[in-house]
Amino acid sequence: MTVSPIYTQAPTQGLDETQQIVFDTLAELHIPFERVEHDWANTMEDCKAVSAVLGVDVCKNLVLCNRQKTQFYLLAMPSDKPFHTKDLSHQLGCARLSFAAPEAMEELLHVHPGSASILSLLFDTEGKVQLVMDRETYEQDYLSCHPCKSTGTLKLRMRDVLEVFLPRTGHAPTVVDLPKY
Repeated sequence: MTVSPIYTQAPTQGLDETQQIVFDTLAELHIPFERVEHDWANTMEDCKAVSAVLGVDVCKNLVLCNRQKTQFYLLAMPSDKPFHTKDLSHQLGCARLSFAAPEAMEELLHVHPGSASILSLLFDTEGKVQLVMDRETYEQDYLSCHPCKSTGTLKLRMRDVLEVFLPRTGHAPTVVDLPKY
């Protein structure tokens, strides 16, 4: 995996419309970040090299839905923690969850599989996606995630995410405690 040096400004070219909106919003909200560009990172294994450069683990983000496909969730959790649907379903008090279809991800969050992150909640203007954060991720000093395309990764202060960015999107996290097994 090829990873660029760290940058502290948005790219000046090569952004799609979704990414441009993310970077414009971060600028509007005066949220600083560190950024790297890299090869397509489709798995958490791919993200290890990115994590090493940024000095913080890239967050695992999963887009989930209930069986009826009427409730959607964006789960942000540590990269090294396994995900078991029954653990999250139990804590949320809902029927067993499954991964959302790529079409739902595109419609609700304007992202493709592998590119979802807390930043994609900018596009959930109708509040159809509930943000769920594992406590370990929620309590970190920094959040590292893709800016809606997994060829780049940002490092943001968690305080800025929780106190500035999420209020702008209208989302508040539900904090869960997922087991490490």
